[in-house]
Amino acid sequence: MRDWPTAGTRSRRAAAERAETDSIQQGVRYRRMFVALLTVIVAVSAVVVLLGTVGLFKETRSRPLTAEEQNRYKQEEIARRWQAWPATGVFPEEVKYLGLDRAQQYAKRVGIAPETSCREAVDPSVAGVLDEYGCVTVLRATYVDQTSTFVMTVGVAVLQDEAARASVTDQLTQDDRVGVLPVAFPGTVTERFGVQQRQRTGWVGAGPYIVFSAAGYADGRTRAAVPPEEILHSELWPAAKSVGNQIAYFLADPPKVPPCTQGNVC
Repeated sequence: MRDWPTAGTRSRRAAAERAETDSIQQGVRYRRMFVALLTVIVAVSAVVVLLGTVGLFKETRSRPLTAEEQNRYKQEEIARRWQAWPATGVFPEEVKYLGLDRAQQYAKRVGIAPETSCREAVDPSVAGVLDEYGCVTVLRATYVDQTSTFVMTVGVAVLQDEAARASVTDQLTQDDRVGVLPVAFPGTVTERFGVQQRQRTGWVGAGPYIVFSAAGYADGRTRAAVPPEEILHSELWPAAKSVGNQIAYFLADPPKVPPCTQGNVC
């Protein structure tokens, strides 16, 4: 005899089947939701990547430099010359100057001194101002005129930027007895050039640099031994000033700026 399922058994089986069907349908709905969510995430990620790629391309592609970028390029190029150039680039072997009757002559470099601190390269009154505005270092070299009669030490004080240099030059004294300390080289015509032999000193600002000049006679004459009118009317100071100005010009001469961010092609 076969036992036929009772009504209660059929109900329980139907309920189980419905539960199984509902579970399957719920799983299908969850899967659809997951697939839809994953699709949205992938789409958003693709948009983000696309926008990033477009932005990166725009940022990195070659384009014309703005006026601000051109100015910054010039300032940065000039500011690193004291390090990027060899010492012989900062202080050329020969420097033009105008002699008597405005005749072009050449001062010859005798030697280049080791790089030194700002405080050790100038008189104390000048060092105080340089230190106040963050002087980095001082480079010095000594020249003689074409006749080896005049001795000239040129000192390049390196400031942090052009604004600091402008602040220093606003406060520097106009006293022509103080400035850069002379550098003499033994065994040369400059060996008698010392602090007491300085006849006049001066300076000129150029970019982030202050170019100092100190001049005297190769024969060792002190300032006290030379009459004031001779100091004022001597050819010595115009020659020394011209040499200092030439070196300042070399250092601050505006570089050629590339027209585009990646060279000459935009």
